[in-house]
Amino acid sequence: MVAHLLRLKLTLLRNGLRRSPWQLVGLAFAGLYALGLIFTLVLALVLLRSADAEIAQTAVVLGGSAAVLGWGIIPVVASATDMTLDPSRFTTFAIPMRQMLAGLALGGLIGIPGLATALVALSTVVTWFRGVLPVLGALLGAALGVMTCIVLSKVVTTATASLAASRRFKDISAIAFMVPLVLLGPIIAGVGQGISNSTAFLPDFAGVLSWTPLGAAWSLGGELHAGQFGPAAVKLLMAVASLAALAWCWKVLLERALVTPPYAGSGKRKGSRLGLLGILPPVPAGAVMARSLTYWVRDPRYSGSLVVIPLLPVVLVFQGAQTGEYSSLAFLAPISAFIIAWSISADVSYDNTAFALHLATGVSGVADRLGRALACLSFALPVVVIFAVGSAAFTGDWSGLPGQLGLGLGILFTCLGLASVVSARYTVAVPLPGDSPFKKPPGNVGQTLAVQFGGMLVLVVLVLPEAALMVAQLVTGNSLFGWLNLAVGTVLGLVLFVLGVRLGGKWLDARGPELLAQVAVNK
Repeated sequence: MVAHLLRLKLTLLRNGLRRSPWQLVGLAFAGLYALGLIFTLVLALVLLRSADAEIAQTAVVLGGSAAVLGWGIIPVVASATDMTLDPSRFTTFAIPMRQMLAGLALGGLIGIPGLATALVALSTVVTWFRGVLPVLGALLGAALGVMTCIVLSKVVTTATASLAASRRFKDISAIAFMVPLVLLGPIIAGVGQGISNSTAFLPDFAGVLSWTPLGAAWSLGGELHAGQFGPAAVKLLMAVASLAALAWCWKVLLERALVTPPYAGSGKRKGSRLGLLGILPPVPAGAVMARSLTYWVRDPRYSGSLVVIPLLPVVLVFQGAQTGEYSSLAFLAPISAFIIAWSISADVSYDNTAFALHLATGVSGVADRLGRALACLSFALPVVVIFAVGSAAFTGDWSGLPGQLGLGLGILFTCLGLASVVSARYTVAVPLPGDSPFKKPPGNVGQTLAVQFGGMLVLVVLVLPEAALMVAQLVTGNSLFGWLNLAVGTVLGLVLFVLGVRLGGKWLDARGPELLAQVAVNK
């Protein structure tokens, strides 16, 4: 039965690759990335063979503990966890629990994360190739460490199965996953600086971790090399006991999951509440605005872009701290204005077949364009103003505030008008409703790139007056150019906003059925 479960895992992976060539391409890229990472870690462990025993022990224990911790955390925040052997699919099969546990655990090794962890863990044998006992200890520790990682991830995924089945949890976890990606540079730099400043503390920290379930298994080779047979025996018992305790927890959770599979329904339904529809004016543009605002809050494909906005100041401040120059903060408001406003350039594509609601109710194109733009403007405008004022306050350069605000408002209004035209004329391949915002469906990639980059090029041309005034102020230091920029950016931006809404509405009235047919193809 164990061998059958492993064959089933391999068959499901093979069939998935045959069904979707894009999945094969994605696996190839992931494999190349994993190979590079594996090569780097394996090379480091091989080089540690000639290093001091204390350094090798510290590196192996810290790295192994981080691996166990990662296997326990990542399944919680990554909603797209590999579920090819989802236990809930075996509820109708009378598979003995012991065989199912063994099959699912070994099946966790089939895949890029499992194979990568196993290969790197086995490389610790080379690190402790300093005698027979250290080699045997490292080999046993690697086996226990890898199985601890696998079983811990199974415990976490099984315990959170009901939570992960919730649409709200998937949306929140997908958005939360973007935070460390945006802050990856500051995180890596901060961790590297912290390690370099606390090298004397790391051996003691590794020693503490070696007496915990995180690092006990990874410390066996070093303890045997040092001749510490008593501590090695205690840590071996601790590693085995930790793995046994995790396996027992997994067994209990799996038995419960097989009896009561997770339910993805929403439970109670709330009715008779209009929400934003009951607050905004009862006109077509107000209804579209209420619907759009609801999407901005509840749809991760929209709200994902909003998560990036509060992190931009952190990235720019960190960059300025590295160079000692915070001039890049002058572009915080314009960059934020572009990111938020350009998000609605694919509004109709994000609607998918729900766009039929706008056609069936007879909403005019101008009302549709205006409602969507006002929804975006309702929070984009405060963000641009706050970021411009905040940047000036942080740097103490209040003379640059009018220019920053003028460029930011010019980009915001102009971009909203241009996006209203683009989304009424073209559709692009975007994640479907309910999908992860990271998922890229197959589509006309060439047209998507042409529409996006073509629209950005037009935007650059339209905001040239504001950009020229901003450059003039930076070069001359004359604050008059900043006040001119504030006036030009506001007036010219509003004019282009009105023109974009009217032109986009005209095109939407003429091409509404064609747009619906195009987005239906992407379903």
